[in-house]
Amino acid sequence: MTTQTITPSARTFFSAEEKDDIKMAIQNAELNTSGEIRVHIENTCEGDVMDRASYVFGKLKMHQTKLRNGVLIYLAVQNRKFAIIGDAGINAVVGNDFWSKAKQSMLIHFRENQFSQGLIEAITLAGEQLKKHFPYQTDDVNELPDDISFDDK
Repeated sequence: MTTQTITPSARTFFSAEEKDDIKMAIQNAELNTSGEIRVHIENTCEGDVMDRASYVFGKLKMHQTKLRNGVLIYLAVQNRKFAIIGDAGINAVVGNDFWSKAKQSMLIHFRENQFSQGLIEAITLAGEQLKKHFPYQTDDVNELPDDISFDDK
């Protein structure tokens, strides 16, 4: 008899409650900023995770925000790769060390199998930087959906 480990797919990796918590973290982070945060989850990432995250960033049209202040948190659940990237506007003001610190914070949680908590912490950190550099304006609109996006790739 052989035993198989069943790895959940991107869509079932998080419980419904965890998905709601992640979406709520996005909405809370965006309350005081014009910035946009997206979370994208897929099964696998072939090749370089930053290349894949950059591709997804474009596919989700995150580069089309007015102030170029979108942030993508990318996770490939089966091979445990992840990335966090920002558009030109946010990158110009936070520097590379911010993204490294955010990734390190995620990694601490991920090592403890606290994946939703890791995402929520990264969302919160990104939201704080977005609020600092791109504060909410009265004419701001939510330019991108707050829902988690999935790819069954």
